[in-house]
Amino acid sequence: MHELSLTQNIVEICERAAAGRNVLSVTLEIGELSGVMPDAVEFCFEACAHGTVLESASLRIEQVGGLGRCNGCGAETAVKSWFDPCRECGGYGLEIVRGEELRVKELEVA
Repeated sequence: MHELSLTQNIVEICERAAAGRNVLSVTLEIGELSGVMPDAVEFCFEACAHGTVLESASLRIEQVGGLGRCNGCGAETAVKSWFDPCRECGGYGLEIVRGEELRVKELEVA
């Protein structure tokens, strides 16, 4: 489960940003095409935050939908996988514009 190591890294990033202040909440953006399971990150968060300034922090996860731009016709279309065709022309080879994110969007500190 790579989500455990990802969550450990997220906690470390937040700890550095908090600079010793208690963290009240963390908001993450996780893209549908990132390969990261939001439920697994949520499950790991409490264990990873234990004993840190994030110990009592709430975790909010915002899922970011996939969006691709067609190299053929230039249309932007919602995608659920890397292999979805363009909904306008049916072409393949979409350039992924959005949906691969894994970022700390917001950190609320005391």
